[in-house]
Amino acid sequence: MTRRVPVAGEQPYEVVIGAGAQAELALVLAGTPKVAVVHAPPLAAAAGAAVETLQTTGVAAEAVVVPDGEAAKTAQVAAAMWDEFGRLGLTRSDAVVGLGGGAVTDLAGFLAATWTRGIRVVQVPTSLLGMVDAAVGGKTGINTAAGKNLVGAFHPPAGVLADTDLLAGLPEDEFRAGLAEVVKCGFIADGRILELLAADPTGRRDTEELIERAVRVKAAAVGEDLLDTGVREFLNYGHTLGHAVERVEDFGWRHGEAVAVGLVFAAELAGQAGLLTRAEVDRHRELLTAMGLPTTYAGDWPRLQEVMRVDKKARGASLRFVVLDGLGNPRILTDPDQAWLDAAWAAVSGDDS
Repeated sequence: MTRRVPVAGEQPYEVVIGAGAQAELALVLAGTPKVAVVHAPPLAAAAGAAVETLQTTGVAAEAVVVPDGEAAKTAQVAAAMWDEFGRLGLTRSDAVVGLGGGAVTDLAGFLAATWTRGIRVVQVPTSLLGMVDAAVGGKTGINTAAGKNLVGAFHPPAGVLADTDLLAGLPEDEFRAGLAEVVKCGFIADGRILELLAADPTGRRDTEELIERAVRVKAAAVGEDLLDTGVREFLNYGHTLGHAVERVEDFGWRHGEAVAVGLVFAAELAGQAGLLTRAEVDRHRELLTAMGLPTTYAGDWPRLQEVMRVDKKARGASLRFVVLDGLGNPRILTDPDQAWLDAAWAAVSGDDS
């Protein structure tokens, strides 16, 4: 059964979830003169199939390869792709397809947003992380030496095709890391997600329902707040420390793994602020542990704080954290007491003597 989640806004679109969803690519791009299918090397076969599908409907499609993972999200790669788009002769009537994990869909969206000041992009995420987070919502970006996703644009896709058949070959650790974004949606908005993952921490039994529920949480926030000035910011739960961990580790940690640690940190911080009970804080750690995700991280605390202050979610010199005032009730905590931060870090780093 195909599930469809509408995303509202000035440029509404649908997220199609289910086995064989990518078959709708030709339908979404019908009548488009030219399409560049952006993909990483491991997905050459899938990109070739997408190109063939488009070509049979009269679309002049061509596959364009980019580096795998976060290595794709650089200014140098973006500049090379702009040159490639120029060679292909892409105009404002044409489109980009992002076929891959979150890094590729982030890059493809950024390329589409910037080429001739904006052309359509259709996202075909091939990872769980991409399906529930990166490919949905219109945030695009690349990384710089200063931090993750600091250069980017808001550019809603023309459609998102979350083909669950593509998850069959996904390594278990990658699938597990993607679940961090799913459980995040459970903590901030949909308690049923927490129940499903408590019953099956692998997430394999109810994959399509979990994807749909997570996408609905994101769609509700994005439809109301595309530019991330209000409720959309709540989707950053666990991300302030998570992004700092990624940056300090030079992106050697998977995004979901870093976010999992960030979720525990944010829960501990809320506990310090008197917003969560000890049982609610412990529920974060216990569920994430059962899911096989990390809940501790021993790193350079002063360096992490420095990186968090230049996170794209920061405002001036203020540190801002999404925390929970009870499960399912997110709020912003600005410039929390240093003692609270230090105590939360001690709980995460294991240095709570």
